[in-house]
Amino acid sequence: MKIRFFKTMGILSITALTALAFNNHKDEWQSKLVTLNPDGSLTYHPDEQGNTLPDFSRVGYHEGDVPIPDVPVIKTITAPADGNGQQLIQNAINEVSKLTPDAKGYRGTILLKKGIYKVPDSLRISASGIVLRGEGSAIGGTCIVATGTSQRTLLNVSGTGSIKEITGLRVKITDAFVPVGAKSFNVQSADGYKVGDHIILYRPSPQNWIHDLKMDQIVARKGTKQWQPGDFDMYYERAITKIENNTISIDNPVVMQMETKYGGGAIYKYTFAGRIKEVGIENIRFESEYANDTAENHGWIALAFRNTENGWARNVASRYFGYACVSTEGGSRNITVTDCKCTDAKSIITGSRRYSFNNTGQLNLFINCHAEDGRHDYVTGAKVCGPNVFYNSTASKTHADAGPHHRWASGTLFDNIVSDGEINVQDRGNMGSGHGWSGVTQILWNCTVAKATVQNPWVSGQNYCIGLHGGKDAGHFKDRNEGYWEGQNKKGLMPASLYMAQFKARHLKQ
Repeated sequence: MKIRFFKTMGILSITALTALAFNNHKDEWQSKLVTLNPDGSLTYHPDEQGNTLPDFSRVGYHEGDVPIPDVPVIKTITAPADGNGQQLIQNAINEVSKLTPDAKGYRGTILLKKGIYKVPDSLRISASGIVLRGEGSAIGGTCIVATGTSQRTLLNVSGTGSIKEITGLRVKITDAFVPVGAKSFNVQSADGYKVGDHIILYRPSPQNWIHDLKMDQIVARKGTKQWQPGDFDMYYERAITKIENNTISIDNPVVMQMETKYGGGAIYKYTFAGRIKEVGIENIRFESEYANDTAENHGWIALAFRNTENGWARNVASRYFGYACVSTEGGSRNITVTDCKCTDAKSIITGSRRYSFNNTGQLNLFINCHAEDGRHDYVTGAKVCGPNVFYNSTASKTHADAGPHHRWASGTLFDNIVSDGEINVQDRGNMGSGHGWSGVTQILWNCTVAKATVQNPWVSGQNYCIGLHGGKDAGHFKDRNEGYWEGQNKKGLMPASLYMAQFKARHLKQ
Protein backbone atom coordinates (compact mmCIF):
# COMPACT_ATOMS: atom_id res chain seq x y z
CA MET A 1 0.00 0.00 0.00
CA LYS A 2 1.42 3.37 -1.01
CA ILE A 3 0.35 6.22 1.23
CA ARG A 4 1.55 9.74 0.60
CA PHE A 5 1.59 12.79 2.81
CA PHE A 6 -0.77 15.69 2.30
CA LYS A 7 1.31 18.56 0.90
CA THR A 8 4.30 16.20 0.81
CA MET A 9 4.97 16.00 4.53
CA GLY A 10 3.28 16.81 7.78
CA ILE A 11 -0.48 16.49 8.11
CA LEU A 12 -1.75 13.10 6.99
CA SER A 13 -4.84 12.45 4.93
CA ILE A 14 -7.60 11.07 7.16
CA THR A 15 -8.63 8.73 4.34
CA ALA A 16 -5.10 7.34 4.10
CA LEU A 17 -4.86 6.88 7.84
CA THR A 18 -8.18 5.09 8.03
CA ALA A 19 -7.14 2.77 5.23
CA LEU A 20 -3.85 2.09 6.99
CA ALA A 21 -5.44 1.18 10.31
CA PHE A 22 -8.58 -0.63 9.22
CA ASN A 23 -7.91 -2.21 5.84
CA ASN A 24 -9.07 -5.59 7.09
CA HIS A 25 -8.70 -8.76 5.07
CA LYS A 26 -8.54 -12.44 5.85
CA ASP A 27 -4.74 -12.68 5.72
CA GLU A 28 -4.15 -9.87 8.21
CA TRP A 29 -1.61 -10.54 10.99
CA GLN A 30 0.32 -8.54 13.55
CA SER A 31 3.83 -8.77 14.92
CA LYS A 32 4.41 -10.19 18.38
CA LEU A 33 6.40 -7.04 19.15
CA VAL A 34 3.76 -4.38 18.53
CA THR A 35 -0.04 -4.42 18.42
CA LEU A 36 -2.16 -2.01 16.41
CA ASN A 37 -5.27 -1.27 18.46
CA PRO A 38 -8.72 -0.47 16.98
CA ASP A 39 -8.39 3.21 17.92
CA GLY A 40 -5.08 3.52 16.05
CA SER A 41 -2.89 3.44 19.14
CA LEU A 42 0.00 1.01 19.47
CA THR A 43 0.96 -1.38 22.26
CA TYR A 44 4.60 -2.44 22.42
CA HIS A 45 5.64 -5.79 23.87
CA PRO A 46 9.09 -5.76 25.50
CA ASP A 47 11.61 -8.58 25.41
CA GLU A 48 13.09 -10.09 28.57
CA GLN A 49 15.43 -7.11 28.97
CA GLY A 50 12.71 -4.53 28.44
CA ASN A 51 13.71 -3.55 24.90
CA THR A 52 10.92 -2.52 22.53
CA LEU A 53 10.77 -1.36 18.96
CA PRO A 54 11.58 2.36 19.17
CA ASP A 55 9.31 5.18 18.05
CA PHE A 56 10.45 6.53 14.67
CA SER A 57 7.66 9.08 14.29
CA ARG A 58 9.66 12.25 14.96
CA VAL A 59 12.04 12.10 12.01
CA GLY A 60 12.12 14.57 9.13
CA TYR A 61 11.30 18.23 8.74
CA HIS A 62 10.09 19.63 12.08
CA GLU A 63 9.42 16.05 13.18
CA GLY A 64 6.61 15.81 10.62
CA ASP A 65 4.40 18.13 12.65
CA VAL A 66 4.12 20.75 9.90
CA PRO A 67 4.13 20.35 6.12
CA ILE A 68 7.08 21.43 4.05
CA PRO A 69 6.30 25.08 3.30
CA ASP A 70 5.78 26.81 -0.03
CA VAL A 71 8.07 29.76 0.62
CA PRO A 72 7.24 32.81 -1.56
CA VAL A 73 9.51 33.65 -4.50
CA ILE A 74 11.52 36.83 -4.02
CA LYS A 75 13.99 36.46 -6.90
CA THR A 76 13.61 34.88 -10.33
CA ILE A 77 16.44 33.82 -12.62
CA THR A 78 16.12 33.08 -16.32
CA ALA A 79 18.44 30.51 -17.84
CA PRO A 80 21.28 32.31 -19.68
CA ALA A 81 21.53 31.90 -23.42
CA ASP A 82 25.08 30.55 -23.16
CA GLY A 83 24.11 28.22 -20.30
CA ASN A 84 26.72 29.60 -17.89
CA GLY A 85 24.80 29.60 -14.65
CA GLN A 86 27.27 29.26 -11.77
CA GLN A 87 27.88 32.91 -10.97
CA LEU A 88 24.29 33.83 -11.77
CA ILE A 89 22.92 31.34 -9.22
CA GLN A 90 25.61 31.92 -6.59
CA ASN A 91 25.16 35.70 -6.77
CA ALA A 92 21.43 35.25 -6.19
CA ILE A 93 22.09 32.97 -3.21
CA ASN A 94 24.56 35.49 -1.77
CA GLU A 95 22.07 38.34 -2.27
CA VAL A 96 19.21 36.52 -0.55
CA SER A 97 21.55 35.42 2.25
CA LYS A 98 21.87 39.06 3.30
CA LEU A 99 18.11 39.53 3.77
CA THR A 100 16.50 39.45 7.20
CA PRO A 101 14.53 36.23 7.84
CA ASP A 102 10.81 36.53 8.53
CA ALA A 103 9.13 35.33 11.73
CA LYS A 104 9.29 31.71 10.53
CA GLY A 105 12.95 31.93 9.60
CA TYR A 106 12.51 32.17 5.80
CA ARG A 107 14.47 34.62 3.69
CA GLY A 108 12.72 33.60 0.48
CA THR A 109 12.75 31.43 -2.61
CA ILE A 110 15.01 31.80 -5.61
CA LEU A 111 13.15 30.52 -8.67
CA LEU A 112 15.22 29.09 -11.50
CA LYS A 113 13.16 29.18 -14.66
CA LYS A 114 13.19 26.25 -17.05
CA GLY A 115 16.44 25.73 -18.90
CA ILE A 116 20.06 24.68 -18.56
CA TYR A 117 22.43 26.14 -15.95
CA LYS A 118 26.04 24.98 -16.34
CA VAL A 119 28.22 24.92 -13.22
CA PRO A 120 31.94 24.12 -13.64
CA ASP A 121 32.62 24.15 -9.89
CA SER A 122 30.12 23.99 -6.97
CA LEU A 123 27.24 26.00 -5.54
CA ARG A 124 26.88 26.68 -1.83
CA ILE A 125 24.05 27.72 0.46
CA SER A 126 25.46 28.66 3.86
CA ALA A 127 22.67 30.79 5.32
CA SER A 128 19.31 29.81 6.80
CA GLY A 129 15.91 30.35 5.26
CA ILE A 130 16.77 29.99 1.55
CA VAL A 131 14.85 27.85 -0.92
CA LEU A 132 16.22 27.05 -4.37
CA ARG A 133 13.31 26.05 -6.58
CA GLY A 134 13.17 24.98 -10.20
CA GLU A 135 10.27 24.49 -12.59
CA GLY A 136 10.39 20.70 -12.66
CA SER A 137 12.88 17.85 -12.42
CA ALA A 138 11.77 16.15 -15.63
CA ILE A 139 13.25 16.71 -19.07
CA GLY A 140 12.30 20.21 -20.16
CA GLY A 141 12.32 21.58 -16.62
CA THR A 142 15.14 23.19 -14.66
CA CYS A 143 18.49 21.46 -15.03
CA ILE A 144 21.76 22.30 -13.27
CA VAL A 145 24.70 20.60 -14.97
CA ALA A 146 28.07 19.82 -13.37
CA THR A 147 30.49 20.52 -16.21
CA GLY A 148 34.17 19.73 -16.44
CA THR A 149 36.24 16.88 -15.05
CA SER A 150 36.49 17.51 -11.30
CA GLN A 151 34.95 15.10 -8.78
CA ARG A 152 32.83 17.16 -6.35
CA THR A 153 29.47 17.90 -4.78
CA LEU A 154 27.46 20.14 -7.09
CA LEU A 155 25.23 21.82 -4.48
CA ASN A 156 26.40 22.10 -0.88
CA VAL A 157 23.89 23.11 1.77
CA SER A 158 26.12 23.58 4.76
CA GLY A 159 26.48 25.48 7.97
CA THR A 160 29.64 25.51 10.02
CA GLY A 161 30.98 24.22 13.32
CA SER A 162 29.93 21.22 15.34
CA ILE A 163 28.30 20.19 18.60
CA LYS A 164 29.90 21.97 21.57
CA GLU A 165 29.29 20.78 25.12
CA ILE A 166 28.24 23.37 27.68
CA THR A 167 30.73 22.49 30.36
CA GLY A 168 29.93 21.83 33.99
CA LEU A 169 26.51 20.26 33.46
CA ARG A 170 27.28 16.70 32.38
CA VAL A 171 25.53 14.17 34.60
CA LYS A 172 25.64 10.39 34.52
CA ILE A 173 22.66 8.12 33.99
CA THR A 174 22.24 6.04 37.14
CA ASP A 175 20.17 3.18 35.72
CA ALA A 176 22.18 -0.03 35.39
CA PHE A 177 20.36 -0.74 32.13
CA VAL A 178 18.36 1.56 29.83
CA PRO A 179 16.49 -0.46 27.19
CA VAL A 180 15.93 0.35 23.55
CA GLY A 181 12.68 2.24 23.12
CA ALA A 182 12.92 4.01 26.49
CA LYS A 183 12.07 7.70 26.62
CA SER A 184 13.04 8.25 30.23
CA PHE A 185 15.85 7.40 32.62
CA ASN A 186 17.31 8.51 35.95
CA VAL A 187 20.31 10.77 36.37
CA GLN A 188 22.52 11.74 39.28
CA SER A 189 20.94 15.17 39.44
CA ALA A 190 18.51 17.08 37.24
CA ASP A 191 19.62 20.40 38.71
CA GLY A 192 20.47 22.83 35.94
CA TYR A 193 18.10 21.21 33.45
CA LYS A 194 14.60 22.23 32.39
CA VAL A 195 11.91 21.12 29.97
CA GLY A 196 12.80 22.17 26.45
CA ASP A 197 16.56 21.91 26.91
CA HIS A 198 18.43 20.39 23.99
CA ILE A 199 20.76 17.71 25.23
CA ILE A 200 23.18 15.09 24.02
CA LEU A 201 22.43 11.56 25.14
CA TYR A 202 25.96 10.18 25.31
CA ARG A 203 26.89 6.52 25.07
CA PRO A 204 30.64 5.70 25.39
CA SER A 205 32.59 2.92 23.66
CA PRO A 206 34.95 1.38 26.24
CA GLN A 207 37.48 -1.34 25.56
CA ASN A 208 35.45 -4.13 27.19
CA TRP A 209 32.46 -3.36 24.94
CA ILE A 210 34.61 -3.45 21.81
CA HIS A 211 36.23 -6.69 22.97
CA ASP A 212 32.92 -8.39 23.77
CA LEU A 213 31.62 -7.21 20.39
CA LYS A 214 34.77 -8.83 18.92
CA MET A 215 35.61 -5.70 16.99
CA ASP A 216 39.21 -5.77 18.18
CA GLN A 217 39.46 -9.22 16.63
CA ILE A 218 38.61 -8.56 12.99
CA VAL A 219 40.53 -10.94 10.75
CA ALA A 220 43.06 -8.57 9.28
CA ARG A 221 43.98 -7.95 5.71
CA LYS A 222 45.77 -4.97 4.16
CA GLY A 223 44.16 -1.77 5.45
CA THR A 224 41.99 -3.40 8.14
CA LYS A 225 41.42 -1.18 11.16
CA GLN A 226 40.47 -2.72 14.48
CA TRP A 227 37.95 -0.70 16.47
CA GLN A 228 39.49 1.45 19.19
CA PRO A 229 37.93 2.55 22.52
CA GLY A 230 36.53 6.06 22.30
CA ASP A 231 36.21 5.98 18.53
CA PHE A 232 32.64 4.70 18.70
CA ASP A 233 31.19 7.07 21.27
CA MET A 234 27.63 7.97 20.22
CA TYR A 235 26.07 11.42 20.53
CA TYR A 236 22.29 11.44 20.20
CA GLU A 237 20.52 14.80 19.94
CA ARG A 238 17.43 14.92 22.11
CA ALA A 239 15.16 17.43 23.88
CA ILE A 240 13.83 17.20 27.43
CA THR A 241 10.05 16.85 27.60
CA LYS A 242 9.56 16.27 31.33
CA ILE A 243 11.47 16.27 34.61
CA GLU A 244 10.29 14.57 37.79
CA ASN A 245 12.86 14.69 40.58
CA ASN A 246 15.89 13.12 38.87
CA THR A 247 13.95 11.33 36.14
CA ILE A 248 14.46 12.85 32.70
CA SER A 249 12.03 12.24 29.81
CA ILE A 250 13.07 12.92 26.22
CA ASP A 251 11.35 13.41 22.90
CA ASN A 252 13.04 10.66 20.91
CA PRO A 253 13.80 7.20 22.22
CA VAL A 254 16.96 5.38 23.16
CA VAL A 255 17.97 3.33 20.10
CA MET A 256 20.99 1.56 21.58
CA GLN A 257 20.77 -0.03 24.99
CA MET A 258 22.90 1.60 27.67
CA GLU A 259 24.54 -0.58 30.29
CA THR A 260 26.68 0.24 33.29
CA LYS A 261 29.03 -2.63 32.45
CA TYR A 262 29.76 -0.93 29.13
CA GLY A 263 30.23 2.57 30.46
CA GLY A 264 26.59 3.49 31.00
CA GLY A 265 25.59 6.87 29.65
CA ALA A 266 25.29 10.54 30.41
CA ILE A 267 23.55 13.71 29.28
CA TYR A 268 24.78 17.25 28.75
CA LYS A 269 23.60 20.48 27.18
CA TYR A 270 25.16 21.63 23.94
CA THR A 271 25.30 24.40 21.38
CA PHE A 272 25.69 24.27 17.59
CA ALA A 273 26.15 27.91 16.69
CA GLY A 274 26.99 27.51 13.01
CA ARG A 275 24.20 25.14 12.04
CA ILE A 276 21.72 26.53 9.49
CA LYS A 277 18.03 25.72 9.10
CA GLU A 278 14.95 26.11 6.91
CA VAL A 279 16.73 25.42 3.63
CA GLY A 280 14.93 23.63 0.81
CA ILE A 281 15.83 22.39 -2.68
CA GLU A 282 12.87 21.74 -4.97
CA ASN A 283 11.85 20.73 -8.49
CA ILE A 284 15.34 20.57 -10.00
CA ARG A 285 17.15 18.01 -12.12
CA PHE A 286 20.89 17.73 -11.54
CA GLU A 287 23.08 16.24 -14.25
CA SER A 288 26.80 15.69 -14.67
CA GLU A 289 28.93 15.67 -17.74
CA TYR A 290 30.91 12.44 -18.09
CA ALA A 291 33.38 10.92 -20.51
CA ASN A 292 32.10 7.33 -20.46
CA ASP A 293 30.15 4.88 -18.33
CA THR A 294 33.08 4.20 -15.98
CA ALA A 295 34.32 7.78 -15.77
CA GLU A 296 35.26 9.02 -12.29
CA ASN A 297 36.31 12.64 -12.86
CA HIS A 298 32.95 14.36 -12.89
CA GLY A 299 30.09 15.33 -10.59
CA TRP A 300 30.01 12.99 -7.60
CA ILE A 301 27.15 14.09 -5.32
CA ALA A 302 24.26 16.16 -6.66
CA LEU A 303 23.06 17.60 -3.34
CA ALA A 304 24.54 17.35 0.16
CA PHE A 305 23.23 18.64 3.49
CA ARG A 306 25.75 19.20 6.27
CA ASN A 307 25.38 21.08 9.56
CA THR A 308 21.75 21.77 8.65
CA GLU A 309 18.50 21.15 10.53
CA ASN A 310 14.87 21.26 9.44
CA GLY A 311 15.63 21.27 5.74
CA TRP A 312 14.27 19.40 2.75
CA ALA A 313 14.81 18.13 -0.77
CA ARG A 314 11.66 17.49 -2.74
CA ASN A 315 11.13 16.44 -6.32
CA VAL A 316 14.85 16.43 -7.04
CA ALA A 317 16.37 14.12 -9.65
CA SER A 318 19.96 13.30 -10.47
CA ARG A 319 21.57 11.64 -13.50
CA TYR A 320 25.14 10.63 -14.27
CA PHE A 321 26.67 11.27 -10.83
CA GLY A 322 29.18 8.84 -9.34
CA TYR A 323 28.00 8.71 -5.75
CA ALA A 324 24.63 10.12 -4.65
CA CYS A 325 21.56 12.11 -5.52
CA VAL A 326 21.11 13.32 -1.92
CA SER A 327 23.55 12.78 0.92
CA THR A 328 22.65 13.91 4.45
CA GLU A 329 26.01 14.22 6.12
CA GLY A 330 27.56 15.16 9.46
CA GLY A 331 25.58 17.64 11.53
CA SER A 332 22.40 17.17 9.48
CA ARG A 333 19.20 16.46 11.38
CA ASN A 334 15.46 16.53 10.73
CA ILE A 335 15.94 16.61 6.97
CA THR A 336 13.16 15.27 4.72
CA VAL A 337 14.12 13.87 1.32
CA THR A 338 10.93 13.21 -0.58
CA ASP A 339 9.93 12.21 -4.13
CA CYS A 340 13.52 12.17 -5.38
CA LYS A 341 15.14 10.02 -8.06
CA CYS A 342 18.70 8.83 -8.61
CA THR A 343 19.37 7.21 -11.99
CA ASP A 344 22.03 6.49 -14.60
CA ALA A 345 25.07 6.56 -12.33
CA LYS A 346 28.44 6.79 -14.05
CA SER A 347 31.41 5.23 -12.28
CA ILE A 348 33.34 2.04 -11.83
CA ILE A 349 31.06 -0.40 -10.02
CA THR A 350 33.04 -0.97 -6.83
CA GLY A 351 33.41 0.35 -3.28
CA SER A 352 32.76 3.96 -2.24
CA ARG A 353 30.55 4.60 -5.26
CA ARG A 354 26.82 4.74 -6.05
CA TYR A 355 25.31 5.37 -2.60
CA SER A 356 22.12 6.73 -4.14
CA PHE A 357 20.50 8.05 -0.95
CA ASN A 358 23.09 8.22 1.79
CA ASN A 359 22.59 9.18 5.43
CA THR A 360 25.10 9.86 8.18
CA GLY A 361 22.96 12.38 10.06
CA GLN A 362 20.18 11.76 12.56
CA LEU A 363 16.42 12.14 12.71
CA ASN A 364 16.27 12.17 8.90
CA LEU A 365 13.51 10.83 6.64
CA PHE A 366 13.78 9.51 3.08
CA ILE A 367 10.32 8.94 1.61
CA ASN A 368 8.83 8.11 -1.81
CA CYS A 369 12.23 7.92 -3.52
CA HIS A 370 13.53 5.80 -6.39
CA ALA A 371 17.04 4.62 -7.22
CA GLU A 372 18.23 2.86 -10.34
CA ASP A 373 21.61 1.39 -11.28
CA GLY A 374 23.06 2.05 -7.83
CA ARG A 375 25.02 -0.05 -5.36
CA HIS A 376 23.99 0.95 -1.84
CA ASP A 377 20.73 2.75 -2.60
CA TYR A 378 19.31 3.38 0.89
CA VAL A 379 22.30 3.35 3.15
CA THR A 380 23.87 4.67 6.34
CA GLY A 381 27.50 5.35 7.15
CA ALA A 382 29.61 4.87 10.28
CA LYS A 383 28.51 5.70 13.83
CA VAL A 384 25.11 6.96 12.70
CA CYS A 385 22.79 8.04 15.51
CA GLY A 386 19.10 7.24 15.03
CA PRO A 387 16.23 7.32 14.70
CA ASN A 388 16.40 7.53 10.90
CA VAL A 389 13.83 6.24 8.39
CA PHE A 390 13.83 5.06 4.77
CA TYR A 391 10.16 4.63 3.82
CA ASN A 392 8.03 3.71 0.79
CA SER A 393 10.91 3.74 -1.69
CA THR A 394 12.11 1.56 -4.54
CA ALA A 395 15.34 0.44 -6.17
CA SER A 396 15.99 -1.39 -9.43
CA LYS A 397 18.99 -2.66 -11.37
CA THR A 398 20.92 -2.80 -8.10
CA HIS A 399 24.58 -3.79 -7.93
CA ALA A 400 24.90 -4.33 -4.16
CA ASP A 401 22.78 -4.11 -1.00
CA ALA A 402 20.82 -1.51 0.91
CA GLY A 403 21.10 -1.24 4.69
CA PRO A 404 23.69 -0.14 7.24
CA HIS A 405 26.85 -0.37 5.21
CA HIS A 406 29.62 0.87 7.43
CA ARG A 407 30.43 0.65 11.14
CA TRP A 408 27.67 0.60 13.75
CA ALA A 409 24.66 2.62 12.67
CA SER A 410 21.99 2.62 15.37
CA GLY A 411 18.23 2.96 15.09
CA THR A 412 17.31 2.75 11.40
CA LEU A 413 13.92 1.74 10.02
CA PHE A 414 13.69 0.33 6.48
CA ASP A 415 9.94 0.43 5.94
CA ASN A 416 8.25 -0.75 2.73
CA ILE A 417 11.46 -0.71 0.70
CA VAL A 418 11.02 -2.57 -2.59
CA SER A 419 14.22 -3.62 -4.36
CA ASP A 420 15.42 -6.22 -6.83
CA GLY A 421 18.55 -6.43 -4.69
CA GLU A 422 19.27 -7.13 -1.04
CA ILE A 423 19.01 -5.49 2.38
CA ASN A 424 21.71 -6.73 4.74
CA VAL A 425 22.38 -6.14 8.43
CA GLN A 426 25.43 -8.12 9.42
CA ASP A 427 28.99 -8.36 10.61
CA ARG A 428 30.91 -7.12 7.56
CA GLY A 429 34.21 -8.31 9.00
CA ASN A 430 37.22 -7.02 7.10
CA MET A 431 35.20 -5.75 4.16
CA GLY A 432 36.21 -2.21 3.31
CA SER A 433 38.78 -1.08 5.87
CA GLY A 434 37.39 -3.45 8.48
CA HIS A 435 33.77 -2.40 8.86
CA GLY A 436 32.76 -5.08 11.36
CA TRP A 437 29.23 -4.87 12.74
CA SER A 438 27.23 -2.62 10.48
CA GLY A 439 24.41 -1.74 12.85
CA VAL A 440 22.13 -2.32 15.79
CA THR A 441 18.40 -1.72 16.20
CA GLN A 442 18.04 -1.99 12.45
CA ILE A 443 14.46 -2.85 11.52
CA LEU A 444 13.21 -4.19 8.20
CA TRP A 445 9.42 -3.81 8.11
CA ASN A 446 7.27 -5.12 5.26
CA CYS A 447 10.10 -4.88 2.73
CA THR A 448 10.32 -6.72 -0.58
CA VAL A 449 13.78 -7.78 -1.76
CA ALA A 450 15.53 -10.63 -3.53
CA LYS A 451 17.01 -11.69 -0.18
CA ALA A 452 18.14 -10.34 3.16
CA THR A 453 20.64 -11.04 5.91
CA VAL A 454 19.67 -9.88 9.39
CA GLN A 455 22.04 -10.84 12.21
CA ASN A 456 22.41 -9.84 15.86
CA PRO A 457 25.68 -8.44 17.23
CA TRP A 458 27.39 -10.48 19.93
CA VAL A 459 26.36 -7.93 22.60
CA SER A 460 24.42 -4.69 23.07
CA GLY A 461 21.24 -5.22 21.14
CA GLN A 462 19.52 -6.87 18.24
CA ASN A 463 18.16 -6.38 14.74
CA TYR A 464 14.75 -7.21 13.31
CA CYS A 465 13.21 -8.51 10.09
CA ILE A 466 9.41 -8.42 10.17
CA GLY A 467 7.12 -9.25 7.25
CA LEU A 468 9.90 -9.56 4.68
CA HIS A 469 8.94 -10.70 1.18
CA GLY A 470 12.01 -12.43 -0.21
CA GLY A 471 14.69 -14.92 0.67
CA LYS A 472 16.84 -15.31 3.77
CA ASP A 473 20.60 -15.37 3.38
CA ALA A 474 23.21 -16.54 5.90
CA GLY A 475 25.41 -13.52 5.19
CA HIS A 476 29.13 -12.94 4.97
CA PHE A 477 29.76 -15.03 8.10
CA LYS A 478 27.60 -18.12 8.52
CA ASP A 479 28.19 -18.50 12.28
CA ARG A 480 26.74 -15.16 13.44
CA ASN A 481 23.62 -14.99 15.60
CA GLU A 482 20.43 -14.67 13.61
CA GLY A 483 18.38 -11.57 14.24
CA TYR A 484 14.68 -11.50 15.06
CA TRP A 485 12.73 -12.86 12.09
CA GLU A 486 8.96 -12.94 11.93
CA GLY A 487 6.43 -13.52 9.17
CA GLN A 488 8.79 -14.06 6.25
CA ASN A 489 6.81 -14.20 2.98
CA LYS A 490 3.56 -13.86 4.89
CA LYS A 491 1.10 -11.37 3.41
CA GLY A 492 -1.08 -9.00 5.39
CA LEU A 493 1.26 -7.49 8.01
CA MET A 494 -0.56 -4.88 10.09
CA PRO A 495 0.21 -2.13 10.41
CA ALA A 496 1.36 -2.10 6.82
CA SER A 497 3.85 0.63 7.73
CA LEU A 498 5.40 0.91 11.18
CA TYR A 499 6.47 4.51 10.60
CA MET A 500 3.03 5.64 9.46
CA ALA A 501 1.30 3.83 12.32
CA GLN A 502 3.66 5.41 14.86
CA PHE A 503 3.13 8.82 13.31
CA LYS A 504 -0.64 8.46 13.52
CA ALA A 505 -0.55 7.08 17.07
CA ARG A 506 1.52 10.04 18.25
CA HIS A 507 -0.90 12.54 16.76
CA LEU A 508 -3.86 10.79 18.33
CA LYS A 509 -2.43 11.87 21.69
CA GLN A 510 -2.08 15.53 20.74
